[in-house]
Amino acid sequence: MKELLFSMAKGLVDHPDEMEIYEEDKNGVVTLSLRVHPNDMGKVIGKQGRIANSMRQVLKACAIKENVKVNLDIDSL
Repeated sequence: MKELLFSMAKGLVDHPDEMEIYEEDKNGVVTLSLRVHPNDMGKVIGKQGRIANSMRQVLKACAIKENVKVNLDIDSL
């Protein structure tokens, strides 16, 4: 799922080299933390959070196949 998030976010940001993704797995719950350049925060979140919510939905569909739950946190560097 980390690779999926990377490929989705890479197309949105202006500074893909400064993007960081951390993955933490606890008891079947995967928490993905996406950290981007402060100038890219608006592009990743989108108007009223629509892009962020869409990324969460895609990740949740992928998580169903892997029998886990997933959470996505977005933060700036």
